[in-house]
Amino acid sequence: MMTVYLSLGSNMGERIDFLSAAIKRIGEIEGVKVVNCSSVYDTPPWGYIEQATFYNCVLAIQTDLEAEVLLQKLLAIEKDLGRERLFKYGPRVIDVDILLYGDEIHDSETLSVPHPFMYERAFVLVPLREIAPEHVPLDSPGLNDTSGIVKVSEPLQ
Repeated sequence: MMTVYLSLGSNMGERIDFLSAAIKRIGEIEGVKVVNCSSVYDTPPWGYIEQATFYNCVLAIQTDLEAEVLLQKLLAIEKDLGRERLFKYGPRVIDVDILLYGDEIHDSETLSVPHPFMYERAFVLVPLREIAPEHVPLDSPGLNDTSGIVKVSEPLQ
């Protein structure tokens, strides 16, 4: 089984409910076991800033699925929960990204792992550091400013 870290985010509607639903659905995927979840953090938007803040958390799972297969299942969960991709970095009811897939490196049209921007994003690094500090170098650029990140909930498992 491979240990995989996922970043989950929502900034529309009942954000906690969307995160909870996504975590539940991820745990229902055959060949996937949820093993840990960070606290939930209220975080400023990244990329396109003229939108509501996000609730973000990081989920650790174990899986025997291939990375591309897992990605397709996560995209299906996003779609089932109402995700619409209107424009890059725009508002969304749910977003699930694969951050790390064990020690594997993937670089295809559909999947880049490790996630190419994870070390620049405090909304990823703060919750990841909570459950897997060994994967967050202290000199990561995203840790330079964590002032806008506020813990709003204990882990949702």
